[in-house]
Amino acid sequence: MEKENTQKYQEKKQHGSRLFPFNIYPCTIPLDFPSVSLHWHKDMELIYVKKGAGEIQIETTLFLGKPGDIFVVPPGTLHALRKAKGFSMEYENIIFEMDFLGAGAADLCAGEFLVPLAAGKLLPPVCVHKEEEDYEELKQCLSQMEDLCESREKGYELGVKAAVLQMLFLLIRKYPCVKEVSSPDRERLKVVLQEIEKNISENLTVREIAEFCGWSDSHFMRWFKKMTGLSFISYVNERRLAVAAEALKKSNDKILSISQEAGFTNLSNFNRQFKSRYGVTPKEYREMTDI
Repeated sequence: MEKENTQKYQEKKQHGSRLFPFNIYPCTIPLDFPSVSLHWHKDMELIYVKKGAGEIQIETTLFLGKPGDIFVVPPGTLHALRKAKGFSMEYENIIFEMDFLGAGAADLCAGEFLVPLAAGKLLPPVCVHKEEEDYEELKQCLSQMEDLCESREKGYELGVKAAVLQMLFLLIRKYPCVKEVSSPDRERLKVVLQEIEKNISENLTVREIAEFCGWSDSHFMRWFKKMTGLSFISYVNERRLAVAAEALKKSNDKILSISQEAGFTNLSNFNRQFKSRYGVTPKEYREMTDI
């Protein structure tokens, strides 16, 4: 499995601008999109849950995100978001490049903290709850970023940068950070996810992907469940439904065509699974999203 295949699965969207690579996205699952599938990127990401509840997976750990929770997703970390049963989740998604903070500078801050953080060798805590020490200061940093980006007053970029650095300082000072070596399992999973994505419209089987990894079916299934929290079949179905939901929002193609492009061979089965996952039929979902 070649390293370039891993990079193909990487999200490469530009957040903010080239000169100011920082952005805040207000999001609601499932109103804006049904879910965010397992993926990774070179940017750092902060997730601040404002209302409702949702499932947030970071690497192999699944959290139930509740109002006030702050999730920290370092660069290169696999993560996913899904609605929790019976809830929607309103949250802020804050994404920025590490170079924005000065990770490329030749100083102690870059060498001791920013570069290791960007390389995945320094991991701050994954989740901070509102009952924890320094939570209010962390929340104040988030509020400051939001207020500055809304006002865009002169020099607001400096204020945003200062707030991000202050937040990292609080996380590194008060909470234990883990220095981690590169995980072969994590890199292998990225390649496997890319292979699934590349063949999502095909008849994917456990046997094919297990052979791709050079493993037995049973070993692959145990490993995949351990790494993703989902069975192989459940993950593939979730990805297919997400692909179909995105197409329903963005295209006027016939529902049958969309279901086939997403890998479903039976329209009735697609309709049944879609309604079970999102609570509405594909037709109703399309009408809700004004396509």
